[in-house]
Amino acid sequence: MPMSSLSFNQAVIEEFRARGGRVGGPFEGGDLLLLTTVGERSGREHTVPLGFVRADGLLLVVASAAGAPEHPQWYRNLLARPLVRVELGTEVFDATAVPAEGNRRERLFEAVVRAAPGYGDYQRHTARLLPVVVLEHPGAGAGAGAGAPAREVTSLADKLLEVHDWLRAQLRQLRAEAEAHLAGGVGHAPSLGLQLRQHCLAFCQGLTVHHTGEDRGVFPALARSHPELRGVLERLAEEHRTVARLKDELVALVSGLDSADGSAEPELFRAALARTADELEAHLAHEERELLPALAGIPFPPPGR
Repeated sequence: MPMSSLSFNQAVIEEFRARGGRVGGPFEGGDLLLLTTVGERSGREHTVPLGFVRADGLLLVVASAAGAPEHPQWYRNLLARPLVRVELGTEVFDATAVPAEGNRRERLFEAVVRAAPGYGDYQRHTARLLPVVVLEHPGAGAGAGAGAPAREVTSLADKLLEVHDWLRAQLRQLRAEAEAHLAGGVGHAPSLGLQLRQHCLAFCQGLTVHHTGEDRGVFPALARSHPELRGVLERLAEEHRTVARLKDELVALVSGLDSADGSAEPELFRAALARTADELEAHLAHEERELLPALAGIPFPPPGR
């Protein structure tokens, strides 16, 4: 019985992980990574092996599906939830997936074809424009906090500050990109819309994961070990709900930023982003003030992990 594509992928994934990123068979000697996305509808993680190309200092994957007429599911997933996990050799890191647009996409696709001519064949066999996706490594760009020293994490307080550093860096990047988009005017910065959309959705996705983890894990545990903090934790949880409402407004607005008719109301987006930033900055400062002393005594990662 022939092996299904799902079984074949799983076999490649298992070999990749067992051999530190090296595989045999049709992929032997090739540049391969594992990409894990979150299902746009299911919310479950899905991992696929993909060829990759490095060009202009960027890590690129192409949603070719071997020239099929439809985009692969992993690409549809990352459009909805841009935060992905990349396994490259023995390295594992989170990344933001940003499809290139316009002239940038053409230039990067030419670089891809020079490195791996098969992608040119795939493009000739389909009317679909094959997406070229940039996998942005944390800290790779100025907006992500490049150049900042890595924070040493030995306690839960350090971990909290590490996440807060990331959220603040994403906010700075988003506000800078929003200003650039508006300065160019709708229709004058066609390559920025999708980039801004992906960065905004990645920020919102990361924020949701962080606050959900606090609401379901950290806060209940702290309430048990530090009952004097219960009132503070209730106020912080209420701030989470306020930030979540603003975040949902952002998600609704950003979905139209790259629309051809300009119906996204970019001024409304900029105002919503400013409200979210102000509320979140106040919340992060409040949380650090109240919780860091208690969290400093809790080792991270937990013993045995």
